[in-house]
Amino acid sequence: MEPRISIVTVATDDLDRAVRFYEAMGLERHGGITDGVAFFQMGGVILGLFPRASAEADSGIAFAQAPSAVYLAYNTRSDAEVDEMLAAAEKAGGRVVKPAGRAFWGGWYGYFADADGHVWEVAHNPAFPIAADGTISLPG
Repeated sequence: MEPRISIVTVATDDLDRAVRFYEAMGLERHGGITDGVAFFQMGGVILGLFPRASAEADSGIAFAQAPSAVYLAYNTRSDAEVDEMLAAAEKAGGRVVKPAGRAFWGGWYGYFADADGHVWEVAHNPAFPIAADGTISLPG
């Protein structure tokens, strides 16, 4: 078995609103699969948006209305890009939940919540190199 994360699926209360948010963040929705779901290519991972009711029916479990303790992360190539991403999230209708600042590990980071309250960390960690295709690697 080869370890990987292929798709991160976010259950949303309003698919159209969530799509608008992520498109305003600069993501491009895949045009071929649009019936009740939205997919966005993000480097080597796909972000999927799925209506909460559909996700509950599909999985057989009820999702909490509040976001879970799991959060998503977007690593950047510079401190300035962290600030840009947080500003873009706010402009797109999200909420900055922790303004950018210096991390105890030396990087620069902050947090935003998307239109459904799902939390994203945005961080520049020079020890985690990002390839030209957007893939990230743990330090050697």
